[in-house]
Amino acid sequence: MTAQNATEKSAAPTCVWPLGAELGEGPLWHAAQQRLFFVNLVGNALHALDADGLRHTWQLPTYVCWLLPRKDGDGFMAGLRDGIVRLWLEPAVRIEYLHRPFDLAGLRLNDAKVDAAGRIWAGSMNAADVKRPDGKLYRLDPDGSLHTVLTEYHICNGPTFSLDGKTMFHNDSLLDRTYAYEVRADGSLGAARVWRQFGPGEGSPDGMTVDSEGCVWIAQWGGGRVCRYSLAGELLTTIPMPVAQPSSVAFGGPDLKTLYITSAWQGYDDARKAADPLAGALFSVQLDVPGVPAAQFG
Repeated sequence: MTAQNATEKSAAPTCVWPLGAELGEGPLWHAAQQRLFFVNLVGNALHALDADGLRHTWQLPTYVCWLLPRKDGDGFMAGLRDGIVRLWLEPAVRIEYLHRPFDLAGLRLNDAKVDAAGRIWAGSMNAADVKRPDGKLYRLDPDGSLHTVLTEYHICNGPTFSLDGKTMFHNDSLLDRTYAYEVRADGSLGAARVWRQFGPGEGSPDGMTVDSEGCVWIAQWGGGRVCRYSLAGELLTTIPMPVAQPSSVAFGGPDLKTLYITSAWQGYDDARKAADPLAGALFSVQLDVPGVPAAQFG
């Protein structure tokens, strides 16, 4: 038995919340609160799971695509369907729009991450027609300025960053492709290079993160698996999932050795939902190599 196969057998996912989200996404471990946040994007819902198992849900007025921490601890940054906002959850939900970048009907935000310099990188897509390359990648700097850095994406997913912050990995899920970009100190990007082209049966690369050894973890939508890759794109570990559409991943727990995995049943008819009964659940996997703390905006 190879080391890789041994890892696969020991890393069995556990369903920790069978909530049946149509489009579970955006897991975020908040270390100060010891709480895992994630969204049901098209359900307009933000969920949280405490370390002790207590569950929370907040309803928002529109799609909530992602949630990210602020360095000052004063609420969160969030992506709603139509723009980037500041979001407070207590004592009641409060929203303050910062940017509404869209000039075409059907566009929405999709996925985002903060880099080591405290900048938010947020992608968009044409949800009305995902085959149209209307998606863009935006960069929100700590001073509040918004910049368009990439265009002509179909379905923006990710990104994640190398441990030294000098490489960004970013997916166009429609093309089953992960790109790598040099990230310069001023936030500009180098030329795109194809880091990995996914083939038949592997699924489409969706949400992603890195661990403390610098390896890249990717949820593979439609492939029923979550995989770990070296920085060179070599497949190291495959974790088979009990659902077909794992959507995103994030490390959490007190020691950051718990990999949380969201999933979805979006696009299913009744027969397929019956055949994939845990679709939309939140899962966790215990791993030997920890992740790294989530970077904060600001």
